Amino acid sequence: MTSPLAPQLDRSYIASQLEALLNIPSPSGYCMDIMKYLDSEISRLGYTLETTPKGNGIVTIPGELPDHVIGLSAHLDTLGAMVRSIKSNGMLRFTPIGGYAMHTVEGEYAVIHTRDGKKYEGTVLSTKASVHVHADARDWKREEANMEIRIDELVKTKEDTEKLGISVGDIISWEPRTRIFTNGWVKSRHLDDKASVAALLGLLEWLKREGRTPIHTIKLIFSTYEEVGHGSSHIPADITELIAVDMGALGDDLSATEQDVSICAKDSSGPYDYQMTTRLIELAKREKLAYAVDIYPFYGSDATAALRGGSNIRAALIGPGVHASHGMERTHLDAVVHTAVLLLAYIME
Repeated sequence: MTSPLAPQLDRSYIASQLEALLNIPSPSGYCMDIMKYLDSEISRLGYTLETTPKGNGIVTIPGELPDHVIGLSAHLDTLGAMVRSIKSNGMLRFTPIGGYAMHTVEGEYAVIHTRDGKKYEGTVLSTKASVHVHADARDWKREEANMEIRIDELVKTKEDTEKLGISVGDIISWEPRTRIFTNGWVKSRHLDDKASVAALLGLLEWLKREGRTPIHTIKLIFSTYEEVGHGSSHIPADITELIAVDMGALGDDLSATEQDVSICAKDSSGPYDYQMTTRLIELAKREKLAYAVDIYPFYGSDATAALRGGSNIRAALIGPGVHASHGMERTHLDAVVHTAVLLLAYIME
């Protein structure tokens, strides 16, 4: 199926922005570098990024009818970790940032970011990493207490590691291992939710290139603490509708695929607004988009955070389908582009 709007979006721009975003480390609470990049790109497009005290970014696009404000929220922050302690053998024990299963990071390359700006590489391992040494290595439970990071420096003691400048509380990021293929497939860590951020940038690029104005004022929110539950817990008071733009979960009895726009009718926080969800479904049909309506039982979004934070809003949730969320994720550029198409159709009505 081909949407009338899809060919108008710059697919190569969206892909290049996605790749750039994926390669900037940004675990929750450590989004300074990616916000600088976003500020630069948004300024280049001719818009202004306002930064809130907690570190979120907001872009305001005045509409033809400014009395009604629609928010679109996507999060820049990702999963990661923090140094919990330095072990006597010089290795690091870590505490997760965000919710993921430990087996999904075993063997992953990591970067330790010290508070004085140094970076050290390492590898996530089980404390029983070799089947040649430990008879129970295969069965050893992958949990926080049984995991560690081996630093790629000559360290044998806690003191050796401390001399590098590594301390408790240092941020740890995972290597994204991003691959974008000519056939449209994208595999990488942190597609949740940088694929949606790329979709919003594609939307902005189209509005500027076409010289178009949305019907209502739009506020794009780029949040920095979504993975830990409070990304958009505080949003501008004039927003009356909020669409959280976040990855669509796949699997089990869910209908969406990696090439679909996923429309979530209900997640762990309860049902999303009936009228907004219905309108999004109608627009997906009108634009001839591949889409699916699904229920996410183990999921929360920026809209969840806003509602729990007391915002008096209607809310909905859409995003590109992403396989193996919070692991080695994969999506397709069709889903990212069509997410932007559906959002454009909504805000240009």
